[in-house]
Amino acid sequence: MKNALFCILTAFGLSLLFCVVLIPMLRRFKAGQNILSYVKEHKGKSGTPTMGGLAFIPAAVLAAVFFIGQASRGVVLALIVGVAYMCVGLLDDFLKCKHKENLGLKAWQKFSFQACIAVLVGIFCIKNGITKTYLPFTQIVWDMGFFALPIIVLVFLGTVNAVNLTDGLDGLASSVSIPYFLSFALITAIQKGENGLSVIGFALVGALCAYLLFNVSPARVFMGDTGSLSLGGFAACVGVFSENTLSIAVIGLPFVISVISVLMQVIYYKVTGGKRIFLMAPIHHHFQQKGYSESTISYAYFAVTSVLGCVCALVWI
Repeated sequence: MKNALFCILTAFGLSLLFCVVLIPMLRRFKAGQNILSYVKEHKGKSGTPTMGGLAFIPAAVLAAVFFIGQASRGVVLALIVGVAYMCVGLLDDFLKCKHKENLGLKAWQKFSFQACIAVLVGIFCIKNGITKTYLPFTQIVWDMGFFALPIIVLVFLGTVNAVNLTDGLDGLASSVSIPYFLSFALITAIQKGENGLSVIGFALVGALCAYLLFNVSPARVFMGDTGSLSLGGFAACVGVFSENTLSIAVIGLPFVISVISVLMQVIYYKVTGGKRIFLMAPIHHHFQQKGYSESTISYAYFAVTSVLGCVCALVWI
């Protein structure tokens, strides 16, 4: 585990350095976040530098590459997928900043990019026999067989967008992602020994811890889609490639809740002709409108993810 600790510290140091360098550059180029008009609580955040993912994602990737050693094709693909989703998010963020509106890529464009990456990953998994998954809270293995491709594609699309939706409050997506990646890194290390996937997880933990210093309320920088889409890609990769696909929804329950709350809100709104279940969706905005601070909500999400991660890891101890 000494290697894991060094990996975390290296990623932390690189991310800290990149954040210190990047944030003034983002301010200089006026790469600020445009806040949606109906989120009244966030009006004061308009203009806060975005694209913070450009700091912690490269930091994590560099640290992972340095400590992985000889990497399998799956590990190399995980790094490529994370960077690919970062590029999609970067393009989206760039267009938002350029047009000075909270509108970047069109929904169909963003979904098309995401789907192409997900399908390619699914095909890779089928060709390389990555079609099995441990059932959550057990050591029982289920071979998804013919269902592997649609399940993997759905998992990638769902995870990427779930992390993106959760990135709505200062420190929230980071607070969930840190215990999420730490849990998967530990579980993977226990199951298969310290390997490339666990190193990627540890690297992301270190990089996110440094980034959180600048993102905790009141945030000095936002990760933007540059960071959230990439985190979603990595979150799906560490789960699917380690054959813990179904545990993604368990350990990442706060991510899942964000998606479900939006779906419930939209469906109920259309069925009832304008009524709402929540004051605002995703549900973390509902809690905020109920009077809870962003720090309190982030801590609660962190705690829930940590507990779920511990429970899943205990099965393998």
